Formats: sequence, structure tokens, C-alpha cells
Amino acid sequence: MDLTFFKTRRFRVGISVIIALAALLITTGQYRRIRFSKDMVLTVGVFSDNYWGIQNGHANKIIDNAILRFQHEHPDVKVEYESGIMKADYSEWLSEQMMNDTMPDVFFILGGDFSTFAQIGALKDLDNLIKRDPFFDPSAYYKTAYDSGSYAGRQYALPYECAPNMMFVNKTILDREHIAMPARDWTWNDFYEICRKVTKDTEGTGIINQFGTCNYTWNDAFDANGVSLFDEKGRSCDFTVREVGDAIAFLEKLEGLNSGYSVSERDFSQGNVVFQPMLFSEYRAYKSQELSIKKYSDFEWECVTMPAGPSGDNYSRLDTLSIAMSEETSNQEMAWEFMKLLTQDQAIQAEIFDYSDGISVLPSVTQSEETIKQIAEDTGTAFNLDILESAMEKTIIQPRFRGYDNALEEVGIAVRSILDSKSNIQMEQIIWNRTLNNFLKSMQSQNS
Repeated sequence: MDLTFFKTRRFRVGISVIIALAALLITTGQYRRIRFSKDMVLTVGVFSDNYWGIQNGHANKIIDNAILRFQHEHPDVKVEYESGIMKADYSEWLSEQMMNDTMPDVFFILGGDFSTFAQIGALKDLDNLIKRDPFFDPSAYYKTAYDSGSYAGRQYALPYECAPNMMFVNKTILDREHIAMPARDWTWNDFYEICRKVTKDTEGTGIINQFGTCNYTWNDAFDANGVSLFDEKGRSCDFTVREVGDAIAFLEKLEGLNSGYSVSERDFSQGNVVFQPMLFSEYRAYKSQELSIKKYSDFEWECVTMPAGPSGDNYSRLDTLSIAMSEETSNQEMAWEFMKLLTQDQAIQAEIFDYSDGISVLPSVTQSEETIKQIAEDTGTAFNLDILESAMEKTIIQPRFRGYDNALEEVGIAVRSILDSKSNIQMEQIIWNRTLNNFLKSMQSQNS
């Protein structure tokens, strides 16, 4: 065998190039994107605990079932995910993957992270995929759930699971006080009158021990009264409008019933409070047979829509867990097919009622007879699906801009300051309006 070629300079240079290229791929992580076999590898970003914060032992059951089915339908594709990442660490983990250029092809995205990832270009714009796919139907989803995946007029994520905020009612107190359950179109006036009637000393000690509501926040009041505080890009807010003043005045009126006592969730869980807003996922979790003995077990309780303010409606926030595609994916078509399976396949979506605590983003699944039966079995009550549907029809989503959570904290400080000061609400609105807008300008300059 002639070994002359292997001794040439060309051969030595070639070997050096190969070694340098291999080192580059390893240090940059790009080797992960190379297919070393005939199978395509589709990577998925997931967290290992329950999105709603209540553990039920079925953390990744749905995703595992979806992967088995997807791989059966696409035998040349292998779907993988990294296990053991907790929700509390998931946002940081995603950011690290992005910085290392190892983002999963498809990944779940938390509501608080969505606008940031969309703004920095980490998410694939799905509009072209949607338009050219005759088998994809945006109208199959609850509208607000679907809209939660849009940013600046473009669709960047699909909804996977959701839960509306609803008002939970201690029926035991209402029955004892001979008060009927609120109607689904009830108002602030109805809310206040019930709270006024039930707030009392029931033991003759001179100290109030039964209350109307707890955890009804300024967010709830603003939503109910039709307040749109920020502009679309979070560059300014109008804190001076009448709807804001009316909402703060209503909160002041509610707090005045309690004679200075700060009513807590503990008071509600002990059966001493009539109303508390909660996500519907908590209703499902704590009405289930497994968890019913742990919380809210000493009284009968149900849920109803949120009360409407005079300038709004029975609006409530919708919390949605979405799934997005990496802008850098090299497996776009398969990633899209997997996203559709998770979010628009009725069999997969129906498993949410078996293994999770939210509701399906598909009305066809949530409103089905099977679902009604499932919820009834889980909660031990004949659940009125019309109440849930009424809530879903009037859900709203949070604004989409970077730093929204920080802006929200500033508004909370402003509202609390006004309530504590007992001064003229309108004058305080004007003062705080200047402060809030200065904060937004400062935040925008830091993010630019």
C-alpha cells in the first residue's frame, strides 16, 4: 500500500482542519444539531412539576403520552426532553439554552416570559405556518387563550392549557345568612351588599369574626371596571381616568367593612369568609377527592363569575400555559406538527382533565359531556358548566411588554398608598400618574 499521500502536507492540513472544526462544534454546542443517524431528533423544553402549583403525581404524563403517539406516527423522529427542571428554575434554564445556542425546537413558555422572548426574537413567527396549513384552525381554540400567544400582531405561540380567575363562594355562610348565590351577571353593588350583610361578630365577643371577602385585589377591580392602564408597548399609562378612581373607591369601601382587620386566605380556609378570587385550577384541585381533606373541607363552596364594575363587565384574567417554537430550529415542520398535536388534538387535550388541574383550550373538549362527567366525578358535585363558559367568554389577557411585572408592582404601590392615605383619590391619581409614567420611561430606556 502506497503511504506517500498520508505523508503529504495536504493530508496534514486536512487533518488539522477536521480537528479544529470538531473542537468548534463541541465548544459552541452545535454538535447537538448534527444528525448522526437517520432519525431526526426533536427537542422539547418542559418543566417537571405542576404548572398550577398543586402536585398531583402526573407531572409529565400528557407530554409522555403525546411523545409516544407522535413517534408512532413519525417513526423517523425521536422526541427528547431534559427531565428534572422545576418550574421555579425553568425561565432561567430557557435563558441559558438561548445564550448557549441550544434552545429546544419546541418549548413550553410561561405567561410572564412570553413578551420578553418574543421581543428579543427567540420565538418563531408562526403566521406563515398557520396560513399554509389547511388542517390548522385558529377558531378551534378559546379566543382569549389563542390571543395570549400573539405579540405585536403576530402569532408566536399556541395555547396548551388555561384557567380563568373566578370568585369562590362559601355557600355554608350564605345558607346560614339566608342569602342566595350570586347570579353570573352580578355587579359590585351585589358584591358589596352581601359583604356588608355577612361581616359581623357571630360570637358576641365584640370582635368581627366573619367577613365578606379576602384577596380581592386592585387587579380584580381594575379588570372588572374596564381599565386599560398601559398602552400596547408599555411606554405610558393613564392612571387619572374615572374608571381607576371608581375602582380604588370601591376597594376602600370594601376594606372599610373590616374595621381595620386584614382578612387573609387563612380566614377563608377556616370557613370565616364568603368570597375569594382563585383560578379555576385551584377549584378543580381542592374539590378533588384526593385533596378535599387538606383545604376548604369544613364548609360547602362553589364558584361564580367575577362581579362587574359599573364601567366594565364580569371580566377576569385568563392564565394560559403556551407552547412556542425556537426561531433557530432546524426542524420547523416536525416542530409544528408536534405543537398541533399537543394543542389541537382532542384526545391529547382531553387528558388535561385526567392529569392536570386546568382546562382544555379547546371548547369542543371542555364543553363535552365527557368533561362534565369527569369534573363531576373529581369534585363530587354536579358542576354547572355554564358558569365556566360564562367566565371564559369574558376573559382578558395581560398586556404584552417587557417589564410588565415591574410596572404592575409600581401600580400596586400607588393603589396601596392611596388607600392608606385616606386622602382625595382624584388628587392622588394625578400625583401618582406622573410617578408611574416616569417609571415607565426609565424602564424603557434601560431595556432599549
